[in-house]
Amino acid sequence: MWGHMWAWDGSWAGGWGWFGLLHLAWWLLLIAGAVLLVRALAGGGWGARHDSALQILRERFARGEIDAAEYAERRKQLKG
Repeated sequence: MWGHMWAWDGSWAGGWGWFGLLHLAWWLLLIAGAVLLVRALAGGGWGARHDSALQILRERFARGEIDAAEYAERRKQLKG
């Protein structure tokens, strides 16, 4: 099964050797970095911060740190 991957000179990947392995590793790291970047941007964008701010506002209201009028005004600002 693995015999077709070996070159006539005994090196792996058809004679590319270490250069081929480093090239493959570079592309894998590049692709993994792009995937992580997209996931970070999608999961940690404005929506997540917006929800976090509303959650903090709800908690402050529940603890009595702000009154109903201030809660309503700040909530309106965050939603609008």
